[in-house]
Amino acid sequence: MAQKKIIVIGSGFSGLSAATCLADQGYEVTVLEKNSSPGGRARSFAAEGFTYDMGPSWYWMPDVFESYFRRFGKTTSDYYDLLRLDPSYTVIFGEDDFMEIPASMDKLRELFESLDKGSANALDKFLEQASYKYEVGINQLVYKPGRSVSEFMNLRLLLDVLRMDVFQSIHKHIRRFFSHDKIIKLMEFPILFLGALPQNTPALYSLMNYADISLGTWYPMGGMHKIVEGMVKLAEEKGVKFLYDQDVQRIDVQNGVAKQVLTATDVFDTDVVVASADYHHVEKELLPKAYQSYSDAYWEKRVMAPSSLLFYLGVNKRLQNLQHHNLFFDEDFGPHAHEIYTDPKWPNKPLFYVSAPSVTDSSVAPEGCENLFVLIPVAPDLEDKEEVREKYFHLVMDRLERLTKQEIRSSIIYKRSYAHKDFIQDYNAFKGNAYGLANTLMQTALLKPSLKSKKVKNLYYTGQLTVPGPGVPPSLISGQVVAKEVAKEYAAPLAVKV
Repeated sequence: MAQKKIIVIGSGFSGLSAATCLADQGYEVTVLEKNSSPGGRARSFAAEGFTYDMGPSWYWMPDVFESYFRRFGKTTSDYYDLLRLDPSYTVIFGEDDFMEIPASMDKLRELFESLDKGSANALDKFLEQASYKYEVGINQLVYKPGRSVSEFMNLRLLLDVLRMDVFQSIHKHIRRFFSHDKIIKLMEFPILFLGALPQNTPALYSLMNYADISLGTWYPMGGMHKIVEGMVKLAEEKGVKFLYDQDVQRIDVQNGVAKQVLTATDVFDTDVVVASADYHHVEKELLPKAYQSYSDAYWEKRVMAPSSLLFYLGVNKRLQNLQHHNLFFDEDFGPHAHEIYTDPKWPNKPLFYVSAPSVTDSSVAPEGCENLFVLIPVAPDLEDKEEVREKYFHLVMDRLERLTKQEIRSSIIYKRSYAHKDFIQDYNAFKGNAYGLANTLMQTALLKPSLKSKKVKNLYYTGQLTVPGPGVPPSLISGQVVAKEVAKEYAAPLAVKV
């Protein structure tokens, strides 16, 4: 029986996951990557002796990664070395007002209690609920393909969903347990990864707090790209073929079936197409109009997660008062959130994040130097000009230098910025978004763009614009989910492992 050919468009986490799962089940899988290296937003680059992760910098939900590798008889330690960070991260509320978040639960309880008497017990109760949501949410709900309401027509699962506060906001849920302003900000922080306001995010996602506090913050030595390297190595072990600098131009559809994928230089016959590239781009640019599942009006109504203005900096000295992860909450998030979600514009006083992986890992910077990654969350679809980037660079550096009490700019020997135009050019990102589709109630499960085309029989989608949603662990899961759906409908010559 001849192997069925599958073309995977894009080599981000979801594409790598889907490709490896499908190759493991006996398909002939080829990954076409637009850029010259794998990883999508999780690519890396080197300059002046520094090594930079271009996108994701947080390693949460280690069980999801471990589960992925174990399905192939491997473990994460076969490919990279993990270190649990302690402190997990630091929150900077103002001058001389730094809060280090300890990895130890006992120490975290002490911290909460020092801020507000009784909050340690409240934390226990909050995490007890969050643990249940994580168990059901991550091990059951996120592995649902979201193609039919019948997937959820299980009495126990329905009861579980009701217990998980799907119809209450995380904003209200957190305030049922805590009243101290700093604790509330700390508990709402993980929700920012989901791309929506706490007021619009279901309380189900307190599971993110469980991931943060109970499962911990980790770091793969050498950088987040080590995960990509490990996944590519595993994929190649399974027979996946990778072709780089292959910018897909068109999917040839005949009578509702995708027959070929055409790049700028080559033509690839296929039995199935899995699109890990930007969903909107694939629909609107690669398919004939007659085979597009969603209208322009539909896409314009989608609530997108934020974009980002990023700075990759190399500093020729070691810095003080910075940990590996640093959240600068020295301004009110309310106005900044308004300028992202409600009235999109470049923010007046943005919150920002600084990663200094060289604090943990000497391999990412020359000796005696510091590697900095600075991120400002901003609305998608903004006009992206160099002078605007430079304005925000100095705005952030003014605050960073003042709060950490040191001169930094004069010691910068490498600087690169990255924003909307780059996300569009490198990833064809809809409106220059960085994180995909926001996880609002009306964009959950069946209410997301479908993982299978409604008009092309053998075209599937994976990644942050379909189920289960944005983030590295969800993308890893997304690839596994779509591979299972392909295997159901297009039998492989080997025994299907689902």
